[in-house]
Amino acid sequence: MDDVIKSSGYRIGPFEIESVIMELPYVLECGVSAAPDEVRGQVVKASIVLVPGTDGTEELKKEIQNYVKAHTAPYKYPRIVVFRDSLPKTISGKIQRHLL
Repeated sequence: MDDVIKSSGYRIGPFEIESVIMELPYVLECGVSAAPDEVRGQVVKASIVLVPGTDGTEELKKEIQNYVKAHTAPYKYPRIVVFRDSLPKTISGKIQRHLL
């Protein structure tokens, strides 16, 4: 329950968004968390590790956002997309969302 994103009165589970983003062939890893927003309270933020050789461009961010919109409810798409070299994990390999 701690991972639930509360945006404009909606409750959004990060796992659903992560699984949709992971369907993309150029995504190696993905972690979804909440980012503060003055209007909505929180917004969806996706931290993504790309397959080596893939450039993280603005066009790619838009493509990811549009893909999520097409495969989930439109309010669930990540308004913030960040490309990272790696995601912070625990010793057991679980993504540490609070560090994203």
